[in-house]
Amino acid sequence: MQNIEIKARYEDIELGRELALAIGARYQGELHQTDTYFHARTGRLKLREITGAQSHLISYSRPHQAGPKTSFYRIYPLEDAGLMKQMLEESLGIWRVVEKRRDLFLFDEIRIHLDRVQRLGNFLELEGVVSDPRRALEIREKVNKLICHFQISTADLIAGSYSDLN
Repeated sequence: MQNIEIKARYEDIELGRELALAIGARYQGELHQTDTYFHARTGRLKLREITGAQSHLISYSRPHQAGPKTSFYRIYPLEDAGLMKQMLEESLGIWRVVEKRRDLFLFDEIRIHLDRVQRLGNFLELEGVVSDPRRALEIREKVNKLICHFQISTADLIAGSYSDLN
């Protein structure tokens, strides 16, 4: 699976909510997520726990660049996140833990995340889900338009993951 995505510092979460609703994005709720990153030979490997929802093991790779980038990922649903976390910690070791509260909006195939990340601050993330590779350019253009709509400056774009900032 693949996404076209960006992440940016974004102090005014309330403005982000207003701008998301103004384009007709549908609010999906607030999620409390804990991402535990493990040492990995290539790419990233994290176990995502969401309060009140199923946990997932996620592996992904993407270039380290500040603008829109293509991320290739795999998601595996977990029945026993605690056991999986223990096994991965014992065999690979924990690299970082990132806790956040996320307001999730959906706009067509774009996921809009307004994140409040513990110890790091507020961020906006756009993830354009590319279900058909022939539409990758179209989705990248939508992401670029949303960067303008949300008034994100180039200086606020982040190259890496929250785990890199932690």
